[in-house]
Amino acid sequence: MLYQMHELGRAWMAPLTYWAEANARMFSARDSWLSAVPGAARLAAGNELLYRIGKDYEKPEFGIHAVKVSGHDVPVVEKVVAEKPFCRLLRFKRYADDVANIKDMKSDPTVLVVAPLSGHHATLLRDTVRTLLPDHKVYVTDWIDARMVPKEQGTFTLDDYVGYIEDFIRLIGAGRLHVVSVCQPTVPVLAAVSLMAARGEATPRSLVMMGGPIDTRESPTAVNNLATQKPLWWFENNVIHTVPANYPGSGRLVYPGFLQHAGFMAMNPERHFQSHWDFYQDLLKGDLEDAEAHRRFYDEYNAVLDMPARYYLDTVRVAFQQHLLPRGLWDVAGERVRPAAIHDTALMTIEGELDDISGEGQTRAAHKLCTGIADADRQHLTVPGAGHYGIFSGRRWREQVYPQVRDFIAAHATPARQEQPALL
Repeated sequence: MLYQMHELGRAWMAPLTYWAEANARMFSARDSWLSAVPGAARLAAGNELLYRIGKDYEKPEFGIHAVKVSGHDVPVVEKVVAEKPFCRLLRFKRYADDVANIKDMKSDPTVLVVAPLSGHHATLLRDTVRTLLPDHKVYVTDWIDARMVPKEQGTFTLDDYVGYIEDFIRLIGAGRLHVVSVCQPTVPVLAAVSLMAARGEATPRSLVMMGGPIDTRESPTAVNNLATQKPLWWFENNVIHTVPANYPGSGRLVYPGFLQHAGFMAMNPERHFQSHWDFYQDLLKGDLEDAEAHRRFYDEYNAVLDMPARYYLDTVRVAFQQHLLPRGLWDVAGERVRPAAIHDTALMTIEGELDDISGEGQTRAAHKLCTGIADADRQHLTVPGAGHYGIFSGRRWREQVYPQVRDFIAAHATPARQEQPALL
């Protein structure tokens, strides 16, 4: 009944939240006589803080409408090129009316960014996508909130995830493709490419793996410890709940987003409390720039999705409890995952020195598994002073990480080994 109680609480809070939003506007708007009332600034700031704590956070937009390519502003259109029950494949297509620009963009490497299905929406990688776009053709996996998927569509497992990645690679075409996986998807992406290589299928030109749990026995973090200290049945009995009747996915078993969000907040409660207090103080001081930065961050951070139960439990078991990938014991749909079968794909791993989600060495472990890749086609980067989010978003990503990712992709963007499909 926890999910139902949560929805009841949201419904009860809604009038208070709307009232707080209205008050914040009335006591801060320049053309409102209430803004001249003594203490109006404090009333506006307190009400906006209450509104933001109680409001619902919907999935944000990517909002990438233009990028600068070769010194020219180029419009970008977000297109859905494939749709499955639990995921959409998006392309951020660049347009130009200059013949030289069009020719240059057509020759750019193609990148598939595999976003994590671990609580937040794919828009968490907005900065990653925006930074890649000037030099690459970019596709992104946009995972669908499980509570919005009708129960009739069936379940979704970790094996299904691997199958989705294989399908997307085939659809785009492996000949010029470079796959960038961020956090959780490093595991299913490595599995997908391993299986394709073992079957003799064409594989991507390169894999860039960032802050992922390839081998969680290396430098275990608090996240890893939680997964190993409790048996699988504990997770099934305590974090898996049924979607209520007010959503399309009514009756589906999920790991609810609101529980995941509570876990995110519990990892650093002091930091979040201080951030909200600073936001209140910024509003009082009239520091609108810092206040807007707070809004942007928490609009993204607080927007969470429900994960399919079976997929979540599979991930806990395979990646965190039994370590099946690094032990060479993982079977996907009856096929053994053998990373050593990968030969024609370059590998780059990236870790943050201060990553408290995927500890140092967990992603680098992919090099130990991919013994078929030549040393010249390998690279590892540990980003000094970077936490988990810093390796794919923000200043460190743009100034320290991306230039090396761009150069690595360019170095392995050899001519296609096969004819490209019509999709490109």
